[in-house]
Amino acid sequence: MSDHSPLTTHHPLTIVVTIDGPAGTGKSTVARRLAERLGFEFLNTGAMYRAVALVCLERGIPLDDLAQVGALPQSLQIAFRANRLYLDGRDVSEAIRTAAVTDAASLVASNSQVRSALVELQRRAADGVNLVTEGRDQGTVVFPDAACKFYLTASPEVRARRRQRELAEQGKTVSLEEILADQRIRDERDETRACGPMKPAPDAIIIDSSGLSAEEVLERMETAVRSRC
Repeated sequence: MSDHSPLTTHHPLTIVVTIDGPAGTGKSTVARRLAERLGFEFLNTGAMYRAVALVCLERGIPLDDLAQVGALPQSLQIAFRANRLYLDGRDVSEAIRTAAVTDAASLVASNSQVRSALVELQRRAADGVNLVTEGRDQGTVVFPDAACKFYLTASPEVRARRRQRELAEQGKTVSLEEILADQRIRDERDETRACGPMKPAPDAIIIDSSGLSAEEVLERMETAVRSRC
């Protein structure tokens, strides 16, 4: 078991750890905890796309209007403070977790202008700091030279059950079949989009979390990072 002390190295450059994979694999949870254990900053890139999606829904901007959606990130202030997401100064941490925003975010993420703008913001977030970042294309597009890359996956059924529990905690009852159907659509969209498709980096460590607890996944990642850095 790791000692969980902050990671200190004599590496001349800052260290970036990427965690990619589909929804429902536990990326955000383990990425946040891994950052805490290593003493690194944490970046939830999926939340950034959700923030743009939220604005589209609130303003009634058609998700297929590539020009309008693509121009949005340049006019928004997106910031993380104390594990909360702020959009133009307001806390939207809960607002971005709705089913409507989840579906919209997948469409927004397919917009090349949006991805280009947010990729630039994500790279800036790594300037001068050690970073754990999670998303769909962190190890393939955003940080291809990251010191340690992970691709977290799980069976469709396990992921759907996790999403069902999350919705239940929000007071929403959704059938497993409906969640699985929506999940298949999002996965196909994420895997086949032209810009930044979701896939493991060639040098990523692939972890199937289907039969693992968050703690077990975390231990594997922490051990790998400490051994490489």
